[in-house]
Amino acid sequence: MTKTVLVSGASGFIGSHVAARLAEEGHRVRAMTRRARDYHGAGEPIEADVSDPDSLAPAFAGVDVAYYLIHSLGANDFEQRDAAAARNFAEAAGAAQVERIIYLGGLGDGQLSPHLRSRREVEELLESGPVPVTVLRAAVVIGHGGISWEMTRQLAERLPAMVTPRWVRTRTQPIALPDAVRYLTGVLEPIEARGRTYEIGGPEVLRYIDMLQRVAKIRGTRLPNLTVPLLTPRLSSAWLRFVTDVDAATARNLVDSMNTEVVVRDDAITRLVPGTPIGYDDAVRLALADREQATRQAQAAR
Repeated sequence: MTKTVLVSGASGFIGSHVAARLAEEGHRVRAMTRRARDYHGAGEPIEADVSDPDSLAPAFAGVDVAYYLIHSLGANDFEQRDAAAARNFAEAAGAAQVERIIYLGGLGDGQLSPHLRSRREVEELLESGPVPVTVLRAAVVIGHGGISWEMTRQLAERLPAMVTPRWVRTRTQPIALPDAVRYLTGVLEPIEARGRTYEIGGPEVLRYIDMLQRVAKIRGTRLPNLTVPLLTPRLSSAWLRFVTDVDAATARNLVDSMNTEVVVRDDAITRLVPGTPIGYDDAVRLALADREQATRQAQAAR
């Protein structure tokens, strides 16, 4: 059944691909962005900002399902910003009598970092409204343009060897971008997905150091590693900022989260949205190929 779908963060890493996939499937996509005139992706652009409640009503008018695919990780006060944004979004969705909200959050249990704790708080705030919420929780999404992936790629490409903090031995379950998009769009129509929380991941559980060294191997290099247990989170984030293009606030928030094991405990999503997940090495090759294509297109446009 064709639906009118609002995709918040439509110009972002995940949102742009979700909007494109939904449009390909024949849905009416309303691409929510803060600068509609600069939007060139799939769907009909509409200008709105989750920090401005008055701007949301026109965006939600006539919408069946709304995707919440935004966060403020690069801001020092991201927890407060994300909480306020989630409240505004939930209220606007309720006022418009939207059928459902679909949200991409973060994996993790137990003692969570501020970043992961904020993602969980956003879940709760969205669920506190009158609109049913379908939550998908993911770890690192491997795809060109993703912050965590870009950090991994740049470390593997720029360093001949690594002196690393303890978090490189934390286990995580990365997921390929096409699989994340497949799951996000796959829960759009099933009635049984309403009000449910699903964990999504790729077929492999890896340590961060495994991910880095496998990227290096795919690129035809080696990445020797020496782990230094006393490298503090502050020094670790400064090290990331020095070696990669990740800004200071984002690096700090990512490092805090990398001490938490993030793996799938419940694979219910694989029965609701069946399909063969992409392995880590193939996900890396796809991301590198997409980056190369984007670089060629940018050069040709100059």
